[in-house]
Amino acid sequence: MIDACDLEICNASLVLEDRVVTGGVIVRDGRIAEVTEGSARNGIDLGGDYLIPGLVELHTDHLEVHYAPRPGVRWDTIAAIQAHDGQVATAGITTVFDCLRMGSDEDGGFAPGEMRALADALHEGRDQGRFRADHLIHLRCEVSAPDMLADYEAFRDDPLVHLASVMDHAPGQRQFQTMDQYTLYYKTKRGLSDEAFAAFVARRQEASARHSAPNRQVVAADCQARGIALASHDDATIDHVAESAGHGVRIAEFPTTLDAARASHAAGIAVLMGAPNIVRGRSHSGNIAAGDLAAAGVLDVLSSDYVPISLIHAPFILADRAAGIDLARAIAMVTATPARSVGLVDRGRIATGLRADLVHVHRREGMPVVRAVWREGRRVA
Repeated sequence: MIDACDLEICNASLVLEDRVVTGGVIVRDGRIAEVTEGSARNGIDLGGDYLIPGLVELHTDHLEVHYAPRPGVRWDTIAAIQAHDGQVATAGITTVFDCLRMGSDEDGGFAPGEMRALADALHEGRDQGRFRADHLIHLRCEVSAPDMLADYEAFRDDPLVHLASVMDHAPGQRQFQTMDQYTLYYKTKRGLSDEAFAAFVARRQEASARHSAPNRQVVAADCQARGIALASHDDATIDHVAESAGHGVRIAEFPTTLDAARASHAAGIAVLMGAPNIVRGRSHSGNIAAGDLAAAGVLDVLSSDYVPISLIHAPFILADRAAGIDLARAIAMVTATPARSVGLVDRGRIATGLRADLVHVHRREGMPVVRAVWREGRRVA
């Protein structure tokens, strides 16, 4: 916990959940004590720049980049998290769910215990006040992996776990419904021979058939019992969505088809897509573009996924280009809606009584610039 302080900000373009107004905020003891409208001369004058809530990031794999920067290289856990923390905070992210993978694959991945060691470092760093952002844990559960539940058990009593997602990256499943996609991702990019690739596919399909359904059920039941938000991953069909709804899923991460996104949205499941998808205008894996879901009115949440700065960039692109999406609605996709989706009711909006997680953003055209970041009223970037 960081020390809170008093703060007053004026002459900002305040991005509220439903509109943008000229005004300011008064912060006391780390909370928003008052939201004011109109021009004023007291406090930090933003000169018309935007003041938005601190961004809430539900799905980032970026911690792994700092912990394992090269094949076979492992960085000091605290140093890796601090490097990651600095990058997300300066992108305006004040709450970040760090993804830790549960279950290994044939590439070796991480050894047993490595994810638990990273989590222990997160706890240590939080206790020592090392981090700028508020770090929570998202367990990415590869349900087709035979060792997934063993990894998951190590987090059974971890209070930082607020989100888990269930996914199956075997060929013919979810993200890889066609072999063309899977062949490009695993055979072509990794240089496997035809024989080696065929054997690889057979092993992955057999593991999925054996482990996916029971592992998915165990994780879903445990999350319901513990009050942990559950996300699906790469739902592609109406049947996938029905299964997710039956498991109590709150968030549909990266649905691969418009039908699945529409069905999730209609079922009250928040549809999450990658902010890099918005910035690039397309999916890196060849699935549906996030902009298409925005145009259809079924995009609810954005995640930086693998590029932290994309989370502040993408909402402005949506507000500029997407019909029916103004800046307030676009910013809500990275603040209020993700916070609400995982039960964090104390943040994500500029409103009296909430945490004073705030971001000063300068933008006249093009790429927004983060000028300052406050977490619970204390400046952290």
